[in-house]
Amino acid sequence: MLMDKKQVMDFLPHRDPFLFIDGVKEITLPESLKGMTGPFSPQQMIGGKTICTFKVDHSVKVLEGHFPGDPILPGVVQVEMMAQAASFLATYCKPKADAKIEVALLGIDSARFRKPVVPPMDLEVHATLTKVRGPIQMYDCEIYSNGDLISQTSVMASLKFNN
Repeated sequence: MLMDKKQVMDFLPHRDPFLFIDGVKEITLPESLKGMTGPFSPQQMIGGKTICTFKVDHSVKVLEGHFPGDPILPGVVQVEMMAQAASFLATYCKPKADAKIEVALLGIDSARFRKPVVPPMDLEVHATLTKVRGPIQMYDCEIYSNGDLISQTSVMASLKFNN
């Protein structure tokens, strides 16, 4: 595991019950950057990918109300999970080690929910950077369980660094 839950919490501002990443399994740089060290510009990171993990069990708070006795992880939570996973590519773009990253979700396109997410399920959340225009970034995201595609969307977010 590249980042455990504590390291995820050091990076993301989210907290329970709205933190939907347990760990970062992998961050893959684009082929053009292999063997290089950052920081990189967001444009250089196009093609970079993160793979994060999240365990859906009965302790996930949102399941208490969606739906009692028949829990299903809401699609909006799955979208948030994909957006949170996308933000980890920014670790390679920080101009200074102590720079704070400010990420804001701006939009989603083509969200598809192919199979229900029910406890217990171990999820892998994939996010690939596909486009950058100034501070705006686009990611193609998918959630898998046991190799099966569960859901997918394209996420648009803004990215700023504050010193």
